[in-house]
Amino acid sequence: MIDRASPASPPVGRVVATELKPATPYQFHFWTAQETTVGIGAIVRVEEQSKGNGEGGRVVYGVVTDAFAYSDLATPLHDVIGAEGDPARAAEAPTVRQEIRLWTAAVLRQIPEEPLQPVPLGRVLVASDADVAQALRMDAYLTGAAPTGIPIGLYTSGGLESPVYLDADFLLGPEAAHLNISGVSGLATKTSAVEFLLASIFQHFPVHKGKIAAVCFNVKGPDLCFLDQAGTLSDEDRRRYERLGVAPRAFERVRYYAPFKADGVNLNTLRTHPDLAPTVEPLVWGLAEVLDYAEVLLNRDDIDAKADAFIDFLSDRVLNRDFEDGFGGTHRVQSFADLDRLFRAIIGGLEDAGRSDMWRTHHIATIRKVRNRLSNISTRCKGLVADDGQSSDLPWGAFADRTAYIVDLANVDPLGQDLVFARVVSKLREHLERRDLGVEAVVVFVDELNKYAPADGPDTYVKKMLLDISERGRYLGLVLFAAEQFRSQVHRRVVGNAGTQVFGRMDMDELATPGYQVLSPATKIKLATLPIGELMIRHPHFTQPIFVRFPRPAALRGRDGVERFPPAADLPFAEAVVRQLVRLDRGVRPNLVKDLIADRDEVDVRRALAAVRRARPDDVTAYLRKALGSRVAVDAPRARPVVPPLNPISEEPY
Repeated sequence: MIDRASPASPPVGRVVATELKPATPYQFHFWTAQETTVGIGAIVRVEEQSKGNGEGGRVVYGVVTDAFAYSDLATPLHDVIGAEGDPARAAEAPTVRQEIRLWTAAVLRQIPEEPLQPVPLGRVLVASDADVAQALRMDAYLTGAAPTGIPIGLYTSGGLESPVYLDADFLLGPEAAHLNISGVSGLATKTSAVEFLLASIFQHFPVHKGKIAAVCFNVKGPDLCFLDQAGTLSDEDRRRYERLGVAPRAFERVRYYAPFKADGVNLNTLRTHPDLAPTVEPLVWGLAEVLDYAEVLLNRDDIDAKADAFIDFLSDRVLNRDFEDGFGGTHRVQSFADLDRLFRAIIGGLEDAGRSDMWRTHHIATIRKVRNRLSNISTRCKGLVADDGQSSDLPWGAFADRTAYIVDLANVDPLGQDLVFARVVSKLREHLERRDLGVEAVVVFVDELNKYAPADGPDTYVKKMLLDISERGRYLGLVLFAAEQFRSQVHRRVVGNAGTQVFGRMDMDELATPGYQVLSPATKIKLATLPIGELMIRHPHFTQPIFVRFPRPAALRGRDGVERFPPAADLPFAEAVVRQLVRLDRGVRPNLVKDLIADRDEVDVRRALAAVRRARPDDVTAYLRKALGSRVAVDAPRARPVVPPLNPISEEPY
């Protein structure tokens, strides 16, 4: 049993105020014995001596930010002379030199809060569980008819372990929102912290606030590929889970999405082990899904206002409509292949006419430029963007409560990552505005924020979107959880709008940047040496940063998952098609499917497979046969009558 301090516990120190170090309403100093449990980050309570009228005195809560040690020496020279210049003789002094410990603490809260006064010269005690809740103002959202506390970790100091909670109204909106986490790669446990926090949110998000889901972009390695598999926890971790009131289990509802590789049938993910591959759904888009986000894919130096206008014309007037090209042809553009046929018809018609360079107010040079830029999108993003219009998307309008949707982009090129991020977040915002997504709030987790919203560089489509989410997303229920190595290199408006900020182990060069000047030197030293699993938290209810520990996530770590579920090799085309169909219907007969697709063009097979995925019929094999169309047997060539050879040519000239 952990011994927790109580109001009856003996004091550990006493507030001291001098002319050079006075006590103020926001800072005070206190001394302790040499042997003490107080350290940097410890929360203490100051009690003013009771008044003579029987009323209790003022109570002040503070967090230790700095420490000093003093002796009665005026200068170091006195100590050197006293030992006659020999450090070994210093211990032979007849009397032990007096030493005191002086601590500096920043005020967390004063009770009563008005009138605001300097910290009284009272006794100092180590905080208890109740004191921690009072000091961090957690009592405001942990009690009442509708509590909104979300466990984030344990405050640990001097043998005390006290749960620390975040306010859901200030973490997930509407009062404030967004979370930003910074730290050195590999040592700050950024991904692990987000995994634990998401699990805590799913278990403790207040029911009266509605439904919530999470969309996570896995942009490096196998970090988020095994959230539905249980990992190994130590007894210490389990004890911390119990103390926080969080069940130590893997995510119960997870859905995985990944684009195809260039072959169009093998998924581009590390989650390809036979036991896990059936749970990954393809993410494939066609022209209709991509055209509205062409700005992400096109070079802004080449695409001007005229090209933008022509792309908007294609999106509004041509896509998915019966359209006459003006040269006698009618087109229905539903794929990149259809669009290329329309371009050929327009350019060919203008060249044949030879009288004008304009088509529907658009110059032929603009049309050629847009054709050149759009025609190779499906090549640059092969596997994610399909030529033939097939699409397989996230379940827009049917998001499930407390479900994590993982989009695996670790092996996708940066251009494809930008496209996926831009389109998914835009669709989330559109559906949340219409209130038809299926949930009231969505957490979007983005790693490597330095790449998507750098402090300098051009204003890309993705950067504008992140700024919009950080500034207006909380009103819609769109919450950004972002992680990066160097906070100073991220756009100030993105990190500045994060209501909750988390810091793992930091690099000293990063701590030297202006953004960390508000921290004391001792706090910076602690940040630079934080062990794995400990974080510093800033939250709107906390007037000062607080250090907490969180347990290891209960889900399987990415590196351990790759060892337990090693990725399988790419399957041949026919085998990969069978695997996709078996995922839809376990009753599919592989040999029958292989017979159906034998000697078929792979493009036709991929198109039929996409049709089956969209329809999800009861009889998958029958639907595939229908989508492929009837096989036309090749007629054997008819026997031709044999013509007898001519007689050999004689030497007779006539």
